[in-house]
Amino acid sequence: MASIMQSSMSFVSLSNQALVSGTRISNPSSVSLSIKGRNFPSIQLQPRGRRFQFRCAAKPETVKKVCDIVKKQLALSEDSTVTGESKFAALGADSLDTVEIVMGLEEEFGITVEEDSAQSISTVQDAAEMIDKLLESKA
Repeated sequence: MASIMQSSMSFVSLSNQALVSGTRISNPSSVSLSIKGRNFPSIQLQPRGRRFQFRCAAKPETVKKVCDIVKKQLALSEDSTVTGESKFAALGADSLDTVEIVMGLEEEFGITVEEDSAQSISTVQDAAEMIDKLLESKA
């Protein structure tokens, strides 16, 4: 027996008989399984996002500089941890802070960031990758 929560559907398979043909389940949040009276722990499912994600890693020195600029712009303490995966919003940045971060990046790296590119930046890594891309196209 397998039960799928959220959609409240259960299936029982007796020997080799098919479950229910044509049945479709979408977006379950957990799955429980019981085989021959033996219960297995429920599995919590994560929301599906993109199956594959390709990223070009920014240079470590670029990420480091961006981390330093973000700390300075947000007045974070020196012992605050800011990494490439840090989201500006999670660090307490609002939209005005993000604009100031982008301005600081433009000044530090001698680049110009288009408004639509600036709006797509949500993490330190996003910013570092954009900077490396702009510097590469500038060279």
